[in-house]
This record gives sequence, structure tokens and C-alpha cells, in this order.
Amino acid sequence: MLASLQGKEVTIHFKEVTIHFIDGTNVCDGILDQIDDKFVKYLTQYQTLVIPITSIRTVSIDIKERQRYRVGFAP
Repeated sequence: MLASLQGKEVTIHFKEVTIHFIDGTNVCDGILDQIDDKFVKYLTQYQTLVIPITSIRTVSIDIKERQRYRVGFAP
């Protein structure tokens, strides 16, 4: 399943991929560079992460822009 995301930007206009880990942390704003049966190589602007598949809880992909609430007062 993750192999279909290989080489694609993780943050695209209105689309984001977030990797959630078992310990409750997450990572976003990068590219899935290489994927095999044991590890995922994930590149961000500042670092390269080699993530064991066993440490990933979920991968979420936002495919639609979220509607922003309007703030203001009606006359």
C-alpha cells in the first residue's frame, strides 16, 4: 500500500500525508523516497528519516481542502 506513494510529494496543494507513529508522534511535510518490506525512507527539507514499518501506526492522506470557519459579526 505504501509503495503506491513512493516518490510523490507528501505535502501537495491541499493534500497532506501524515505518518503517525505508535508512540503518538507524527511527521509530515516530506517525501516518501524509498519503501521496502522493513523500512520507509522519508525526506523532509531538514532531515532524512529511515522509519521501521513496525513503528508506523497509521498513514493519513488529506485529499480535500478543509472549509475554514468564517469569523465575524452580522449587522
